[in-house]
Amino acid sequence: MKSTTQSGPTAMYRLAVLSRVTAAICGGYALAGLCTALLAIWLPMARADAVMTATMVSFAIYACAVIWVFAARDAWRAWVGLGLPTLALAAAYWLGRSVS
Repeated sequence: MKSTTQSGPTAMYRLAVLSRVTAAICGGYALAGLCTALLAIWLPMARADAVMTATMVSFAIYACAVIWVFAARDAWRAWVGLGLPTLALAAAYWLGRSVS
């Protein structure tokens, strides 16, 4: 006889996982991209060296962002934990570009 109760993941759980995956991919990319842009501008070395160094550092930043998203207590905190630094970096980039 087949059980009528659902033993698999619920729809809310699946949406929470989808939200975290989206945060990890999109939010992590935005955070890493902005860090790369800022480091390429601010590092005190030749432009080509600064860009290469910033690009290499961005891989570590992206990996840390993905780890953060899945270590956060819930999907909301994962989004906020990526969103606030991303907004701060975007503001710093905008201010840095307008001053130069």
